[in-house]
Amino acid sequence: MIQRRAIAFCLASLLTAGPVLSDPKSEPHLTITPRTAEDAARVAKVTAAPTRFDIAQPFEANAGGAATVPAIATDQVFSQPSKTIPFEQKLDFEVGKGLFRKLWVSAPSSTLASDGLGPLFNARSCMRCHIKNGRGHPPERADDNAISFLLRVSIPGTPDDAIAEIKDYIATRPEPTYGGQLQDLSLPNHPAEYDLTVNYTETAVALSGGETVSLRAPRYGVDNLGYGPLHPDTMFSPRVAPQMIGMGLLEAIPAADILALADPNDADGDGISGRANIVWSAKYDRPMLGRFGHKAGTPTMREQSAGALVADIGISTPIFPAAWGECTSSQTRCRTAPHGDGDVRGFELDDEGLDFVTFYSRNLGVPARRDVAAPNVLRGKQVFHATGCAACHQPSFVTHRLPDQPEQSFQLIWPYSDMLLHDMGPGLADNRPEARATGREWRTPPLWGIGLTSQVSGHTNFLHDGRARSLLEAILWHGGEAQAQRDAVVTMPPADRAALITFLESL
Repeated sequence: MIQRRAIAFCLASLLTAGPVLSDPKSEPHLTITPRTAEDAARVAKVTAAPTRFDIAQPFEANAGGAATVPAIATDQVFSQPSKTIPFEQKLDFEVGKGLFRKLWVSAPSSTLASDGLGPLFNARSCMRCHIKNGRGHPPERADDNAISFLLRVSIPGTPDDAIAEIKDYIATRPEPTYGGQLQDLSLPNHPAEYDLTVNYTETAVALSGGETVSLRAPRYGVDNLGYGPLHPDTMFSPRVAPQMIGMGLLEAIPAADILALADPNDADGDGISGRANIVWSAKYDRPMLGRFGHKAGTPTMREQSAGALVADIGISTPIFPAAWGECTSSQTRCRTAPHGDGDVRGFELDDEGLDFVTFYSRNLGVPARRDVAAPNVLRGKQVFHATGCAACHQPSFVTHRLPDQPEQSFQLIWPYSDMLLHDMGPGLADNRPEARATGREWRTPPLWGIGLTSQVSGHTNFLHDGRARSLLEAILWHGGEAQAQRDAVVTMPPADRAALITFLESL
């Protein structure tokens, strides 16, 4: 795939990214040793599309390269440190794990290192959303909690809200009263912002061979608004917490290799027109390639971690220093409440603490694949490629050479994602833009570890809002650029469809 679209890279970097991403310093979060011509030739060889489906590809079982961890048969399989972490940094990982699991408390508190929660929040710890570092889930019943699920909100912006340095940026504003997302939990004497309701409508889809699958379409509601009505033009985006494995490896993929896959005008005529999301970095004060989040709305792991801390838990950091978290200027009691930034830390989580959280999140290991050479898995892999799934779910990349991050340096990885935005059709649209992403576009989610979801999370809920209850349901929700692939799965022989699912479960 990289070879097929490499010719389009220079054009793509101008049309989709803007000249700033042609700058050698376009990845300021990384210290990079440039690839040699020999490196480039090796990368092209090992990432070439497979030509045989009767044997596994070399190194295919090592999904995270040398960082791959064993696929242990417990629910902690996503909680292992990358194999490549140097011994002297194992303690950093453990400290980061402690902070990731920390239950924050309200200020003032005698435990100064743990106060600063809220006053409005979605969870008391990172692990409460990213349960066992796996996928979140939507509330399934009226009495079920939404602890790993949230609603992002915004309203349409004006020309003054546009970012001139980012071509095709779609201007939005936070909802005036409630901010950028709704918090359903709060400290005493502070009303929570809302209660979530969700109802599903089931629709049957007939498949070849007499099989029928029922898809559920969610309808979300907001009850018991704590601070008055929402703006009439409010746009909502439901999100479940994504799995955490391999994030540092995704961060280490060269931006040039991701941009080489972009084809915004479908110049090759394959119906796939992936686009890069270009976002503003709060840390580096410049446009950068978006990599993380359901719409690739965040450029680095450090910003992703800091953004979740402030928005989900109400914890300030040097990147997002508001001690009141997501509280808006309309929520005066929330802003004037006691906060946890008045001691020697300066922030509720200081730079050192954010370093530890980022290191932990960056180094959660990707489990090894299972049964890569099994005949039915190989057949499913052939169906995956023949159907065109690999056009978006790019199987492999090689990461940058990173002298300061040996744990992610020059690894052949198999995330099965191109890290780009794709129009997924009206069925999956949230109709809420994010940076350059339209209301119908989503980042291709990495598929590595997807077959272990039930083992880790106790469910098989997929897609951005968890509506799909199986891998097959997730495929059947595909539309837009993936409509042809979805329709091919509907009509293919049942044995091929079963083999495709078996292949996905091996990832």
